[in-house]
Amino acid sequence: MNILELFAAAQNIERTGDQAGAIALYRQWAETHPDDPSLHACHFNLGTLLMNNGDPHAAMICFNESVRLRPDFMPSVISLGSALERLGQMDMAISYWRQAASQLSTVASDTISYKVTVLKQLARVLNQRQQAADAEEMLRLSLDVAPYNREELQHWANARQRLCKWPVPMPVGPIKAAEVVAAMAPLTLAYYTDDPMLALANAFNYSRRDVGWPDTFKTSADFAGRRRREDGRLRIGYLSSDLRGHAIGYLTSEMFSLHDRSRVEIFAFFCGFQMEDPTMLRIRNSVDHWFDINGLDDAKAAELIEELGIDILVDINGHTKDSRTRMLARRPAPIIINWLGFPGTMGSPYHHYIIADEVIIPPGSEKYFSEQVVRLPCYQPNDRQRVVSAKGPTRAECGLPADATVFCCFNGMQKLTRFTLDRWTEILRRVPDSVLWILAAGKESDARFLELMAAGGIDPSRIIFAPYAINPDHMARYPLADLFLDNSPYGAHTTASDALWAGVPVLTVPGRAFHSRVCASLVMAAGVPELVCLDPREYVEKAVRLGNDRPALQVLKQKLLELRNQSVLFDTDLFARSMEDLFDQVWSEWEAGQLPVPDLTNLDTYLEIGSTFDHDAEEFGFIPDYEERYRAKMAQRHALTPQTHDRRFWPLPE
Repeated sequence: MNILELFAAAQNIERTGDQAGAIALYRQWAETHPDDPSLHACHFNLGTLLMNNGDPHAAMICFNESVRLRPDFMPSVISLGSALERLGQMDMAISYWRQAASQLSTVASDTISYKVTVLKQLARVLNQRQQAADAEEMLRLSLDVAPYNREELQHWANARQRLCKWPVPMPVGPIKAAEVVAAMAPLTLAYYTDDPMLALANAFNYSRRDVGWPDTFKTSADFAGRRRREDGRLRIGYLSSDLRGHAIGYLTSEMFSLHDRSRVEIFAFFCGFQMEDPTMLRIRNSVDHWFDINGLDDAKAAELIEELGIDILVDINGHTKDSRTRMLARRPAPIIINWLGFPGTMGSPYHHYIIADEVIIPPGSEKYFSEQVVRLPCYQPNDRQRVVSAKGPTRAECGLPADATVFCCFNGMQKLTRFTLDRWTEILRRVPDSVLWILAAGKESDARFLELMAAGGIDPSRIIFAPYAINPDHMARYPLADLFLDNSPYGAHTTASDALWAGVPVLTVPGRAFHSRVCASLVMAAGVPELVCLDPREYVEKAVRLGNDRPALQVLKQKLLELRNQSVLFDTDLFARSMEDLFDQVWSEWEAGQLPVPDLTNLDTYLEIGSTFDHDAEEFGFIPDYEERYRAKMAQRHALTPQTHDRRFWPLPE
């Protein structure tokens, strides 16, 4: 048979599920056609099959032979890099991908996809190796070739944040800065600005364009007649990729064990990284049922949840990595709740509720959420049994001065903005006997941070980088700090509750959006509302006053430790009961036919408006005329073409 007949025959065998048979056919053909000009394609297909069947070493040999026969056959060059990466040969993988990128320096319509693929692979691996600048450059080159690829555009914006390259949304090729903002992934946008209307519109756009609307989904009518079971219990499903050694796993570990089994039956659906660890084991042993759905496609995973009769499905991922949002779009349960994993609205038609508290979403701010807002005393659970290494390090062991005020911030570098940097430099200038202790983010990002601090008049020796440490060791070093300085707009979440548990005061200034108000919620729930500032100026002044008054900081530290066992923040029993009460509330609304319908009116228009504002010039969380700006833009748009009235900034005239 010729090469085309080989491909057809192999595909027919594959369709029967006989992968081994297809592999054998390719190998036999290669042995009997050593001089065929299409032999490189045979080796490529064989290598692809072997990779898919978990044999990267054999696949690498096939791809290598294909490249030997036809060095300019880009699919094999790219796949050879992937096989080498799978085998741990990262330097060789990068070398082959760089070779491919060089060979594709002049692209044509039939090679654009190859160029984009190889640059994307390079960016991903370089980012993993903390070569952030190279990764950002690969993504920019990719956008030069294919400027409207949303995924690359999103990763490029995030790479600039990790490098503190401001302004983040720069024009690239034909793409304007406003288009970069509109295309940002929701988490990247949260790092960038404190604009809750834009956050909602962006989440809607992401749900629509990157997740997509499903062709197959359930409606309320499909669950008609669903009522509580005879034993009175509700079947609660928690869906997450992070029920493991991850911030979400650390927060929720104790909560699962405290749920009242006379009220709820707990199902965990895990969809994350396949690695057993103590946190995963603890959670798995704390729930009634554990299902790993990684091997199930969206249809099968949704079918499983439906068959199990889940009443309320709690999405603990939201718009974050490894989520199963496309599966949720099929609506496998009558009620879907957005909680904890993503700090904001989903902007989807299938998330019915969002869990918050009165600090995170104060009354009057419900308009910034597509879901109906339901509230707990404090929206974040905590683990009172968290493991902390018995022997904490000394300041000297962490490179910290013994007698100086140690300000700290253990948030990721991508959360930093020039506004926060300006506040920190002023604080350090006015507290001369002080240092700033932050997480190391990689050689390039750390160097960039030092450059920015030096430009602000701060000696780089006053910046101390904390290397990565496993969670128990990281928790053990927290007490060495005197005051945690929160970021804005995306503040400390798990890092804040970790600091408060360790007795480290956290100074924060809440803005307008969900992600900018979580830290304030935690600080108030911990019992120290005096550390929640009204505006950025008070934040700076209070940090300076406390930084120059270490005895006052010691009083605050002692207060936190004394309140730890009685504060709302660390009352996990209260949290579990409150969560169950919330489940009862939303189920009662379901039974009464009052399930909320997500409001997505005019969100495409709000996205166009919000993305044109200059968020690099002003902090939108603190501008006094925020709502008026949106109303004025909506009025202008309405004058051009009539806009549908909504409950946000374009209501029906009275």
